[in-house]
Amino acid sequence: MTDIIALITIMFWPVIPLFWIPVHFATKFFNKLGYLTYLMPVIAWLPFGHIIYHNRAFILQYKLALPVVLNIAGIVLLIAGTLLHIWTGQLLGIRRIIGIPEITAKTKGELVTKGAFSVVRNPIYLAHAIIFAGIFLFTEAVAVGAITILDFLIINAVVIPLEEKELLKRFGEDYKLYKNKVPAFFPRIHAGKY
Repeated sequence: MTDIIALITIMFWPVIPLFWIPVHFATKFFNKLGYLTYLMPVIAWLPFGHIIYHNRAFILQYKLALPVVLNIAGIVLLIAGTLLHIWTGQLLGIRRIIGIPEITAKTKGELVTKGAFSVVRNPIYLAHAIIFAGIFLFTEAVAVGAITILDFLIINAVVIPLEEKELLKRFGEDYKLYKNKVPAFFPRIHAGKY
């Protein structure tokens, strides 16, 4: 069971950066491409998925022997991250979750600053990090640990800066004010809500 969860995590993780990095990097291009944009991550992901699946025995052979308390902590993190993701999804709605405002110039959307977005600007990416960390602690798969670190680095060094540049263009001064008040990824312990 843990191998299946680890394999699914490793196989499907590339879809996130394969979609969001190009979309935020070349928003004008993808506005012209429109809904065909959704073919891009699928086509780009297929070779990754194929390679990972066919090398699964090698990829999943490296495991840590973590104490049971960390395995349980992993389950708690997985549940917490999933709940945060669901909450954030409810706040954004399906159209924003799947990137409709980014790929269609006609849909501007509105700046969401309530709920989880009043604590951090990127609660979905935070949810992903918590979920990946939980899956790593639960499955003990070293490859999932590597994906967790890689995801954290790519999201914070590439995706968030590109996304914020695009959001600043779309929402202007409102986003600038929001950005100055709410941290990007790590919640402030003493912070009030936006």
